[in-house]
Amino acid sequence: MSNVAETEWKSTACILCALNCGLKVKTEDGRITKIIGDKEHPISQGYVCEKAQRMDYYQNGADRLSSPMRRKADGIYEAIDWDTAIKEVAAKLMGVKDAHGGESILYYGGGAQGNHLGGAYGDALLKALGVKYKSNALAQEKTGEFWVHGKMFAAAGHGDFEHAEVSIFIGKNPWQSHGFARTRAVIREIEKDPKRSMVVIDPRVSETAAKADYHLQIKPGTDAWCLAALLGVLVQEDLVKRDWMAKHTSGFDAIEETLQKIPVTEYAQACGVDEQLLRDTARRIGSADSVSAFEDLGMQMSVHSTLSSYLQRLLWTTTGHYGRKGTANAFVPFLSLAKASKGDNTAKKTTGPSKKRVSPVLGEKIIIGLIPCNIIPDEILTDHPKRYRAFIVESGNPVHSLADSQRMREAMRAVDVSVVIDVAMTETARQADYVLPAASQFEKAEATFFSIEFPDNAFHVRQPLFDAKPGTLPEAEIHARLLEEMGVLSDKDYAPLRRAAKLGLWAFTPVFLALAAAKPKIMKYVPVVLYRTLGETLPKGMEAAAVVWGMALLHIQGNPKSAKRAGFGGPLPFAANKLFKAIINNPSGVTFARATFEDSWAAIGMKDKKINLHIPEMLEELQKIESTPLPTQQGYPFILSAGERRTETSNTAVRDASWHKKGLYAALRISPKDAEGIGLETGDVVKLSTRRATAEVPVEVSEMMQPGHISLPNGTGVEYTDENGDVLKMGLAPNEFTASEDRDFLAGTPWHKYIPAKLEKVA
Repeated sequence: MSNVAETEWKSTACILCALNCGLKVKTEDGRITKIIGDKEHPISQGYVCEKAQRMDYYQNGADRLSSPMRRKADGIYEAIDWDTAIKEVAAKLMGVKDAHGGESILYYGGGAQGNHLGGAYGDALLKALGVKYKSNALAQEKTGEFWVHGKMFAAAGHGDFEHAEVSIFIGKNPWQSHGFARTRAVIREIEKDPKRSMVVIDPRVSETAAKADYHLQIKPGTDAWCLAALLGVLVQEDLVKRDWMAKHTSGFDAIEETLQKIPVTEYAQACGVDEQLLRDTARRIGSADSVSAFEDLGMQMSVHSTLSSYLQRLLWTTTGHYGRKGTANAFVPFLSLAKASKGDNTAKKTTGPSKKRVSPVLGEKIIIGLIPCNIIPDEILTDHPKRYRAFIVESGNPVHSLADSQRMREAMRAVDVSVVIDVAMTETARQADYVLPAASQFEKAEATFFSIEFPDNAFHVRQPLFDAKPGTLPEAEIHARLLEEMGVLSDKDYAPLRRAAKLGLWAFTPVFLALAAAKPKIMKYVPVVLYRTLGETLPKGMEAAAVVWGMALLHIQGNPKSAKRAGFGGPLPFAANKLFKAIINNPSGVTFARATFEDSWAAIGMKDKKINLHIPEMLEELQKIESTPLPTQQGYPFILSAGERRTETSNTAVRDASWHKKGLYAALRISPKDAEGIGLETGDVVKLSTRRATAEVPVEVSEMMQPGHISLPNGTGVEYTDENGDVLKMGLAPNEFTASEDRDFLAGTPWHKYIPAKLEKVA
């Protein structure tokens, strides 16, 4: 593909949040020069926010790698050729496997916000190595929510905010972090409609909270008390839908007594919300025809996060808001990330403690196949015989994004071998033994599996905009070469499928299905097999999309009715091939499923097909909070929230901060009252301290903040090497200040939004 000047608009997608809105771009001399929303995208329909304008800063970042790198004994990195890198990495990983077993190798990542295809190929490598333990950002954020939702529904679900009469956002600022299609447009529609209401539970007066009809400005860390109080009002004032619950739920009788006893007045005082406002909010929820709720990191990275996930679901299940327009419904994923994470490599197949689906050293709970991120250093920095001895990181940056960056750096250096696959020399790459440079997300076929819409759901395979940067390889090629170097796959395995693929997809299909049934190796390593066979017949740059053919088969097999409604009915191979061709040939994405409300009820995985309201572990935790004060630290009077979403930040995929032209960047936000007490004005510098670190940072005096609450933005504090070789670092890395032991009791999700801190003015 040429990098010369282009005049036509090309389709692609944003990679900065999970929505991955469709974009139309113009390119010139290897750069992305113009960006608008793609009106042909089935979900975003032309919607775009200002953050998408930063794509060229990612594509042409000066710290992109152009050669595999090997760390020398003195800590300096040297460039090596790909053959050497593949041979040495394969040998070292196999050496760890042979000496200590595949369970001693930890895999982290598998895809950032916009690149999940690489992770699909990584799965083949994990099977070859016998890897049983994995983690990624979902375990940093969502595993508590997934665990609760699984216990209640055993099915995926998402709210319908476009039509909900009442929309509830808990620790969520969708104006900045989005989370559903056409986010800002939908928020404006809610704001203008007198028949609809928006409820925001957030310590800050965020951009969304400022537009809310009911802003419950809780004290930091008190989400559980606020949600419990709302639930108490609903039950005690009999605003719950008992007839609906009798038909559609089970377990209310086991929890009702506890809910009846919730001391609403005391809990209102505990969370700092006026009791009348809290009661009015509960009554608005109880009287609405439709309610949808969205929890996010402001709650999920705070105290009692898993309990709060449970309580917020009780708000709308006890009031009858599921399986209808404007409520939560079960969406149809193209590929379930939860099921993909579980795979067949989880700890359930090992012996000893891992039979209980726990981590090998600490015995921490494994949820959707992922160990809690916060325990990684403690699982490595030990003399335990089952400790991790190799660490593979793909499209992830745990040294920057996980708690206790200091301990993560130490852990990276403590394993026998560490390998990073990424586009840039990230903070994690700077600690690795080997760094394998990947082609960018705009230089290969790429996609994401964040398909959460209802009733129509779409999948978008992005076509490459540019040739791969010299010296880089797509993840599919990296994993294929590693497997071939290990002797797991060879041309002999590919030959019959290559011959069939040359005859076309209809000839390839029966040959593949026959070989897959006869040779288990084909299915075990199916992504790489498809890449080396079917992929070679796809257009240049699209080879990695071959794995999507296998996913199309699985999707049609598992969801024939919703696929048929979307236009992909018929016998399995026929419908799957039709869907695959549509995906490959449509650069703006394809609607692959069309669900119904009946499907939402059918999706519930409980034996009685009812929503389960009683989770004993959560009921026990709820009963404890009345006598359990928030954790405090003497001498640290402020609560720091690390990782606020702001207009001037996105995530560390865009490492070059030079796009920010005016105003303060990465400032610490503080309330006017606190600023006055310390004698601060916007632009002054303070020394911020937690029990983990101390650093100086400029302050922004903001009405968003309540007294005692301060915040730092996400996505800052990365080390960026510019064209001149100078290492720049703008802002603070939030996880230099966090502690890995501060985490949820069940899911292990971190308390990044609740960090005791102190401030001192710098002269």
